[in-house]
Amino acid sequence: MNDGIAAARGDQLDEVMETLAQAFQTDPALSWILPDPAHRARALRGLFHVLVPSDARAGRVLRSAGGEAASLWRAPGQAESGTLEFLRTVLPLVATFGTALPRGLKVQGSIDAHRPKGRFWYLHYVGVRPAEQGKGHGGRIIRAQTAAADAEGLSCWLETATPANVPLYERLGFRAQVEWDVPGGGPHFWGMMREPVAS
Repeated sequence: MNDGIAAARGDQLDEVMETLAQAFQTDPALSWILPDPAHRARALRGLFHVLVPSDARAGRVLRSAGGEAASLWRAPGQAESGTLEFLRTVLPLVATFGTALPRGLKVQGSIDAHRPKGRFWYLHYVGVRPAEQGKGHGGRIIRAQTAAADAEGLSCWLETATPANVPLYERLGFRAQVEWDVPGGGPHFWGMMREPVAS
């Protein structure tokens, strides 16, 4: 990798979980699913305790050298969890979300419905600790993997419900391909694809 970005070791995954839990505390989609900030803080730690190992098995977990930023990438063909992965994660997620689970499933269902088919690297989550935001960590950790995808001739896909992230992702080569609203008053999403760049 580059710019001090590397694959997270097993003993660094707890740090990655904490980085992402802090980074997503104000995320529009997770705020809609979990409107109470205190519950959200607890639930996000539980959520990433499940997702980080799952995505490590299905792809790649990257972190910046100082732990300021982290990203979860699912490998081509692994964007959707298989049956075994679903069964491994569903009970912990029920415990994590409690009564907010129906909203969580509604968001996840809408994401799944709008994700394209095909082979691409899927940027599942990327986040920067609040105190470190605005310093370029997010762009660096995304570019580390998009450069690897370019070398493989593969596209990258992501979704975001944060309007301010759209121009940031556009500067990194992503282009919005679809927009939608989660049914029932949920958040607005952008689905964005980045085509590989030849070296």
